[in-house]
Amino acid sequence: MTIDNAAFDVREIPFSRRGSWLDLSPVVGLHRYADDIHLVTHQTGMHAVLALTPDAGGARADTEWRAEPARLTWTSASGGVIEAVFEGPSALRLRGRGLGLRIADAASELTPFTGTYLYRDPIDGASVFTSYETGRRYRVSVLVGLAHTVGAERLGVSERHVLLEGDAWEVVVEEYETARPPYRATASFDEAVAAVDAEFSAYLDAIAPWRDGAAPAAARAAYVLWSATVPPGGFLRRESVFMSKHWMDKVWSWDHCFNALALAEMPRLALDQFLTPFDHQDASGALPDSVTHSEVLYNYVKPPIHGWALARLRERLTAPLPVDVLEEIYDRLATWTRFWLDARRPEGADLPHYQHGNDSGWDNSTMFDADRVLVAPDLAAFLVLQLDELARLGDELGRPDAEVWRTEAQRMLRALLSQLHDERGFFALAPLSGRRSSRTSLLTSMPIVLGTLLTEADVSRTAVSIRRHLTPWGLATEPIDSPHYEPDGYWRGPIWAPSTLLIEDGLRRAGAVALADEVSSRFLRLCERSGFAENFDAVTGEGLRDRAYTWTASVYLIFARDAAARVAQAHTSDTTTRAEATVHERAHSPSERHHP
Repeated sequence: MTIDNAAFDVREIPFSRRGSWLDLSPVVGLHRYADDIHLVTHQTGMHAVLALTPDAGGARADTEWRAEPARLTWTSASGGVIEAVFEGPSALRLRGRGLGLRIADAASELTPFTGTYLYRDPIDGASVFTSYETGRRYRVSVLVGLAHTVGAERLGVSERHVLLEGDAWEVVVEEYETARPPYRATASFDEAVAAVDAEFSAYLDAIAPWRDGAAPAAARAAYVLWSATVPPGGFLRRESVFMSKHWMDKVWSWDHCFNALALAEMPRLALDQFLTPFDHQDASGALPDSVTHSEVLYNYVKPPIHGWALARLRERLTAPLPVDVLEEIYDRLATWTRFWLDARRPEGADLPHYQHGNDSGWDNSTMFDADRVLVAPDLAAFLVLQLDELARLGDELGRPDAEVWRTEAQRMLRALLSQLHDERGFFALAPLSGRRSSRTSLLTSMPIVLGTLLTEADVSRTAVSIRRHLTPWGLATEPIDSPHYEPDGYWRGPIWAPSTLLIEDGLRRAGAVALADEVSSRFLRLCERSGFAENFDAVTGEGLRDRAYTWTASVYLIFARDAAARVAQAHTSDTTTRAEATVHERAHSPSERHHP
């Protein structure tokens, strides 16, 4: 089966599948690209374990790569072919015709504390690599053809590899912990490809049933999400979507909200994405900065966009959430909100503070240049929405503290407008020095998320500020004419998906629909041109940093779905209007009147 527009560049998007900790990619570390594709695992961190090098007569063969959701192919000029499919979450099936393959230890040195040990298993004759860094084994079982194992049982610096050669060969590489029964094939290679293709096709139909030619990158966006989805394991208690299966192989405690929204057509998976960080909420109510297989970090937090995200998710879900689930969410969201009100707000103060730019998610935004500890307008705006959502949910569940949240929301909104706002717009304030922040960052326009809670004058003023950030490709996080603008400056210039969605949503709800349409359409065009990078050069549109970022793919899917819904709604309204006009015309036409 061929899925339109689903082929991708494996140098940008790792080849993997839902439910696997493994991928195939030449990306072997932070901004590190190898000449050959490697088998990479994300258990205990990102580790390139085995190098896969096409071989022709003992020399490295030059090949071209082609990646599709179910199959990765190496092709040489001589017509030799190697193919790969993830037969299962922990099993990689490989076969070759006219080309050999060297499966080698990616690190040549083995010490008592680093490297990979190779041995032959006396039980089934398979060659097994044991990795110190991952704590796992990687078994190479030959199904067809001949294999030569080089470097078995050697220590120290040594060549350790398995060489497949001959006119035709087939092997399977399995990742496991301590022991596993000898491999027995239950399907052919082609049947494995067909099964994975069908699995991805079903996922694509579920996540993007609305797709059409107006969203040509929808299949690739869905693949980025599908392939970055890992099973419960380590500290991750739910099926979770990593930000990437490159080096950003974590779940950060605001990134997950955007993935949850994109998965709204799959309610169970969407809910798991929303709740993943809440599984590690601490006694103070704080969420961790990030969670991954073998690490939970609490050195920073992330902004409380969760009330906003919950409201948007409930709008998009195909079925209402059960009451017991809403009860759980209410309790967790309430505790997270109390963290900001109690642990980040001095006694007598109205507004909480960030301790560092990292808390905001905009790590190095120019808003934090003069002071790192800030009472910030975006934080206050997010909390107003979160408090409002708690009040609504509390009313729905009959909770007695619903009115407390409503009162706090009103207090927070009044404080935002009186303490962090003047005739020029919004700004942040250092609570210790009283110094105001600069206003050039797009972050100071984030209160637009309040939508109709702002006056028309404030919406108009903020929209003017936002438009200053608009380039042909979207919203630059720092205006390109700012003296602080940096093309690859992280939050000091590049275009980002989360800021784009939050501001587009606020503009649309505030009634600035034309500007919202510009923002979303430019971002869609950006992704269709440059893929799903972590962020983008605001002038050239070039993808920057990690090139397979799930929140970018998610925002693309959200915008594309919303655009399709608006087109459908407009068509329905137009059809209804025409039908009503026809009925009216007939009612007033002489030929349609009743004559006795």
